[in-house]
Amino acid sequence: MIEVIGVRFKKAGKIYYFDPNDITIDKDNYVIVETVRGVEFGKVVISNKKVDEEDIVLPLKKVLRIASDKDKLIVAENQENSHEAYRVCQEKIQEHDLDMNLVDVEYTFDRNKVIFYFTADGRVDFRDLVKGLASIFKTRIELRQIGVRDEAKLLGGIGPCGRMLCCSTFLGDFEPVSIKMAKDQNLSLNPAKISGLCGRLMCCLKYENDDYEYAKKELPDIGKKISTPYGSGKVVGINILERIIQIEIPEEEKVIEYTLQELIDEGVIKTQATE
Repeated sequence: MIEVIGVRFKKAGKIYYFDPNDITIDKDNYVIVETVRGVEFGKVVISNKKVDEEDIVLPLKKVLRIASDKDKLIVAENQENSHEAYRVCQEKIQEHDLDMNLVDVEYTFDRNKVIFYFTADGRVDFRDLVKGLASIFKTRIELRQIGVRDEAKLLGGIGPCGRMLCCSTFLGDFEPVSIKMAKDQNLSLNPAKISGLCGRLMCCLKYENDDYEYAKKELPDIGKKISTPYGSGKVVGINILERIIQIEIPEEEKVIEYTLQELIDEGVIKTQATE
C-alpha cells in the first residue's frame, strides 16, 4: 500500500495522485507539485489515503509544499496575464489568416510555459504563429488542439436540462456515449434532442445506461411467447423503468400488464440469478 493524495488542476479536471511527502494535507487545501508540465498549483480533492500499487502509475511525483498566500497571488496574476495573452494571440491568428478558433489560454504556475487551446476542422500550420508568440512572451509556447467536447468543458454553459454542463462542473473524464444508449432508453433519436452544446451525444445518456442494460437482461424480448394464467400470449410492450410487461392474450382478445415480479412469482419466467 502507498500513501497518496488526489489533486485537481481544473475545476472539473482529472484527478492525479501525488506522494504527500510525509505531509498530512486536508481536502480543499492547495498544494504546489511538480508535473510533466513543470511546477503547478492544484487543489486537494482526496486527502491522505492508502492505495494498492496496482491502482497507480509509479513513480509518483512528490508534493513540494502546501501553497502559501503568495502562491495564490501568483496564480491570480497568471490568470490576469492569460487574458492579455488571449487578446494578443487572437490578433496574431488574424494576422496570419489561420483557420482556427482560440478557446483558452493558460500559464503554468512557474510561468515556464504558456498553453494556447484551440479548435480547428483540420491540421493547422502554426509554426509562424508560435515564433511570433515566443518573441512576445519570451517563454515556451504550446498550441494544443482540442475537440469540441473539451471546448465545452473549458467554456461551460447551460445544457438542455437547464443545469450547468456536467463536463464543466463535475465530470473528470469523458466516457464513450453511443446512439444505442438512446435507443435502449426509448429516447427520441432526433439529434437536436439528444445532443449537447458541443454537438455530440449528451454525456448523461451514460448515467442510467447500466440500469437499462441490466433490465433488458431480466425482461423478455418483444414478440416472445409466454404462458400466463389466462393462456398463452405474446409480449407486445415493455416498461423498462417500472419492470412492467404487456402481454397480448389472443383468447381473451386483450392485453394484460404484469410486473416482472408477478411473472417470477408465478414461475412464468426466471431471473438470471435463478437460471
